[in-house]
Amino acid sequence: METVLKYFADFTPKQLDQFQALGPLYREWNEKINVISRKDIDALYEKHVLHSLAIAAVADLPGGLQVLDLGTGGGFPGIPLAIFFPEVQFHLVDSIGKKIKVVEGVAEALNLQNVTTAHSRAEEIRNRKFDLVVSRAVAPLKDLWSWSKPLIRKGASEDRPAGLICLKGGDLAQEISESGCRPKMVNIYKLFPEEFFQEKYVVAVR
Repeated sequence: METVLKYFADFTPKQLDQFQALGPLYREWNEKINVISRKDIDALYEKHVLHSLAIAAVADLPGGLQVLDLGTGGGFPGIPLAIFFPEVQFHLVDSIGKKIKVVEGVAEALNLQNVTTAHSRAEEIRNRKFDLVVSRAVAPLKDLWSWSKPLIRKGASEDRPAGLICLKGGDLAQEISESGCRPKMVNIYKLFPEEFFQEKYVVAVR
């Protein structure tokens, strides 16, 4: 948790309690359903929580925004973002049912009123539009954008983030070229100068 507090200082007592509860909760769930690798569970706050919050460091999400976390896995980046932005609505989906079970258990234990979940693939989501899609290393940018585009509400104003924001790593030149997108990229290492974040980026497509 110290790693997170190094970069974010102004949490409410409730947020602080929720963030601190993540460690024990994920440990407990991971013993039942393995969603985080054994070596990563010890570095949960750096490799999962702080990594997720890189999105919060580059995008201010106004209250009332509807955000889809596509392929949320064990709840990242959606759960940390939902704690960080309590006025924003998050819908966390994953095609693997046992992962969604963990997400539901964590959200319920934290009493996160702004989180809904679905055991679903992106292409199965019907009759719903979102302001923003977030995702972490789920698929190539080309695929992420083609899944996200039909789900994004049209006519976003300049002051509201809209489109796709994903967390990616490595050399992305070819992936970006194949996607046909012109994303804005932020080097996470410049936000959080920890060794783990070298060659990791926040990639935003409007």
